[in-house]
Formats: sequence, C-alpha cells, structure tokens
Amino acid sequence: MRQLAALAGIFAQLSLVAFGGGNSILPEMQRQVVQVHPWITAQDFAALYALAQAAPGPNMLVSALIGLRVAGVPGALVALGSLCAPSSALTFVCAGFWHRFHTRPWRIVVQRALAPVTAGLVMAGAALLVRTTGRSVGLDLLILVATALFLLTRIHPLLVLAAATALGASGLIG
Repeated sequence: MRQLAALAGIFAQLSLVAFGGGNSILPEMQRQVVQVHPWITAQDFAALYALAQAAPGPNMLVSALIGLRVAGVPGALVALGSLCAPSSALTFVCAGFWHRFHTRPWRIVVQRALAPVTAGLVMAGAALLVRTTGRSVGLDLLILVATALFLLTRIHPLLVLAAATALGASGLIG
C-alpha cells in the first residue's frame, strides 16, 4: 500500500509539470524511480522507456510499466492514472481561461516563454537516455550518427531505427 501511495504521489506531481508532453519529465521520473525510490536500475528505466516507445499508444506508457514493475497491475493502474488525471483536470480547468484571454499580452508572453522551457526539458530527457544507454564507444557513435540523421535528413525515423537494430543484433555495436 505504501508503494502505491508513493507511485501516486510521484506521478501526480510529474503530471503537473509535463509541459510539452511526457518526454519533458523523463529526467525527474528517472531520478525518482532510480535514485530516490530505488525500485529499478537506470538500465531498466531505459529498457522500459524503449519498450513503451515501441508499443502503440501514448508515449508515457512507461509510467504503467514502471508501476507494473513496482507493484504489479495495481501499480500500473495507479502510476498511469496519477500521470494522466491531474494534468487532464488542470487542462480542462485552464482551457476556458486560456481561450478567453487569447488576445491579452500576458498570455502571449507566457506562451512564448513556455516554448524554450519545453525544448529544454525534452532535451534534458534525451540527454538522460543517451547517458543511460551509451555504454561503449560503438553505442555512443551509433547514437551520434542516428541523431545527426534525425536532425539533418528527411530519412524516415523507422529506417534509422531498423538500421540501428540490425547493427545491434549483428553484434557489430555493443
């Protein structure tokens, strides 16, 4: 019961600061479940995140996977519900105000200020995953090349992921 309450508290708090989507809270999520409450390892976190990304549906299914690992099915339900409910309720309440004040100068300032905050939080999440998963020069090089391909070309991301998977499965990287 104590673990369920801890899961609810962690994911409810994360829910309210997830500007720009779930990826913006990855560093704090990882810190909470790996360091503060050592429920899983950093490598397990990266593996669960990768699994959640590969599955169809919302990208924050990682919360349910973490909850499942910590406290079984009840943990999965509590973690996912706690991540979704507070931000959904806050969005519902704020949406009317946000629309009503769409021409106000303060609203435009807030909206512009949130863009770099969101970008920074998402980049921090990406940096965390790179630090967690890059365990060799080969993996670090693969991450660097994949990132460059994502940013500088129009190659479909699934092709890059398929090539990286093939390299990993072949044993050439690792």
